[in-house]
Amino acid sequence: MQTLYHTLAALHIDTDEVEHDPVTTVEAAQFVKTLIDGFGVKNLLLRNSRDDYYLAMLDESKRADLKELARILRSGRLSFANAEQLHDTLGLEPGSVTPLAVINDADHAVTVLIDRTLIGKRLLVHPLTNTKTMAINYDDLIRFLDATNHPPTLF
Repeated sequence: MQTLYHTLAALHIDTDEVEHDPVTTVEAAQFVKTLIDGFGVKNLLLRNSRDDYYLAMLDESKRADLKELARILRSGRLSFANAEQLHDTLGLEPGSVTPLAVINDADHAVTVLIDRTLIGKRLLVHPLTNTKTMAINYDDLIRFLDATNHPPTLF
């Protein structure tokens, strides 16, 4: 996790962060917005039958339409990655999915997808653990993703 903070510092990305009890769902994380200012997001690690991986980031109030995402990506049917795939691909445990985890994706196996409605917002994401939440500006997140060779696709 030290690498994440060093990378953010090297990119001169300012964030705010709070510690809290572990949260594994959007519903369980609602209280975090009373501790830190930002916009709640949902992060999902998806895969297709060819083992192409996609990290989708969307407004926490939206349901992920996997059929529509598959159509947009022309990827074939998408499904949720399991715990083993999540660990092997991004080094994460379930409930900790975050776009910041691409720092662990040295093979560039993951394509990041971001919901257009998040543009310009201050986003609440986990810094590789579900016991902390970090607020990061959208433009700074894009700089981080670009710097880690994971330029996002907007949907």
